[in-house]
Amino acid sequence: MTDKTSVTVIGLGPMGQAMVHAFLEQGHPTTVWNRTAARADGVVAAGAVRAETVKDALAANELVMLSLTDYQAMYDILGPAEAALTGRIVVNLSSDTPGRTREAAAWLAERGAELLVGGIMVPAPLVGKEPSYVFYSGSRATFDAHEPTLRVLGRTEYQGEDFALAQLYYQAQLTVFLTSLSAFLHAAALIKSAGVSAEAFVPFAADNFTSIGMYLADAARNIDEGNHPGDLASVAMMGATADHIVGASTDAGLDLTLPNAVKAHYDRAIAAGHSTDSWTSLYEVIKVHQR
Repeated sequence: MTDKTSVTVIGLGPMGQAMVHAFLEQGHPTTVWNRTAARADGVVAAGAVRAETVKDALAANELVMLSLTDYQAMYDILGPAEAALTGRIVVNLSSDTPGRTREAAAWLAERGAELLVGGIMVPAPLVGKEPSYVFYSGSRATFDAHEPTLRVLGRTEYQGEDFALAQLYYQAQLTVFLTSLSAFLHAAALIKSAGVSAEAFVPFAADNFTSIGMYLADAARNIDEGNHPGDLASVAMMGATADHIVGASTDAGLDLTLPNAVKAHYDRAIAAGHSTDSWTSLYEVIKVHQR
């Protein structure tokens, strides 16, 4: 017997399997289902219960965790068993757009279920460990009721009742992450064009990534206040650097997609009259279609 809430996990890719192991390690009885049944073998051996059908997986527990490719996969998997959704709390940790997230909340509500949106901000090996944290949005009361169980996966960061908020935070963080990784790869290619190893560049790149953090608070204040004083790093000055990066990349024979995209932001900001403003004024041209 256990007083730990039992859960169902649907989707057993690396992230789903990591979630199952985290729940089992904390004593939560866990039922699992995956389209490729063999993927459940390892977690079943560790103590999970295999559901033979999606209907069985939904019937097993009120709290149902989804770890799928996207929200369409939720429809594909849960749709044929929708009669079993009544009374279920579906915590969808899959990635998709905010709009599709809101649509999913309505779809589940029509079938008597409730959505909690989640976004895990660590790779699978870190799920349930100290660095792990997860964005959530949806009903505050529902979140509060299940927060002790959700905390097993990592620190819980509740963002509000709007279902889209967790997805927005998740995608915003991944924007920083993916763009930063591409920037490092481009920088490494630039260095290697001179015969220097990427490994030799790592200490300098790591220092750069660390130091960027100290600019964020002032940048956020400029953005929120709509004021971009350019005394230290104007658009004209930073734009010249962006142009030089394109030139250096051209000389090195590299793909120009990333540096041209950055340069385009500065070109547009200059055209909009922000030459003497701070680099943070690029926000004003990036948000051009924001409602």
